Amino acid sequence: MTVSPDADQIRTIVFRTFLELEVSEESLDDLDERILLDDGRYVARSYRVDELLAMWMIDVGLIQFYDSDGNMLRTVNVFEEIESHRMAA
Repeated sequence: MTVSPDADQIRTIVFRTFLELEVSEESLDDLDERILLDDGRYVARSYRVDELLAMWMIDVGLIQFYDSDGNMLRTVNVFEEIESHRMAA
């Protein structure tokens, strides 16, 4: 059985990755987070800050990061990321 990560775990990954992509800590205070529904089903969350967008696609366990032109900057496998932090702890 696969356990889905909670929104706080995802938000931590998103914050850390935005910082790696040179978003300032002050800008993260203005993070715009939205839940996306498809036919009433919770399918994704989006996170916007400055000119960047992150999209957590819940069913596939990926967070993809995009610039303002829609170019993909990075993909994070949520399950691998969470597992690697558990092992490091």
